[in-house]
Amino acid sequence: MNKRCVALTDSEYQECIELLRSGFVLEDVNVRPNSKVATIEVIQATLGLRLGDVLRLRMSSFIRDGSRWRLDFEEQKTGKARTFTVPDKVYSFIQQYAYQNDISPECKLFDISERQVERHLNKVFLKMGKDIRKYGSHSFRKYFSCRVYVDSGYDIALVQTLLQHASANTTKLYLTISEKRIEEALARTESHII
Repeated sequence: MNKRCVALTDSEYQECIELLRSGFVLEDVNVRPNSKVATIEVIQATLGLRLGDVLRLRMSSFIRDGSRWRLDFEEQKTGKARTFTVPDKVYSFIQQYAYQNDISPECKLFDISERQVERHLNKVFLKMGKDIRKYGSHSFRKYFSCRVYVDSGYDIALVQTLLQHASANTTKLYLTISEKRIEEALARTESHII
């Protein structure tokens, strides 16, 4: 399924998180707000982690290293060791979630299964009018990769390193850019007209 998932656009990401936080009605059924799943997906979109790795996080997973916070762990899927800096704003966001939900440092941040997250996301994507065969939690990891790619001046090697892909070809699959995303990018260029 992950290879078929597409990256979210900025507007799709924002809409998805808003729906998760506010709740919605789908086919005459009230879907309650779910701050847990919203937080999980914000973490995927800001750190580029796989869903399984996010679900294993604890506050004790974050290590103070001088003036920065870092995350040291072994990826569940690949078994590769991964160490990287967590931006202060992202760490504060996660810390606030833990505090608001009275989660102790040694407990998992999220007591939910991958399947439960995907089921909830399916409802959100259906509400958004999306094909749930093309959208899922991995769409947030791909969103992260596309944002880093564009923000870095199209540095595919950087994205490959951050995602820990063995091959640039795998990374290229993450960077497929939809027609809508191209249109949005072109629309933003209008501001450069003098």
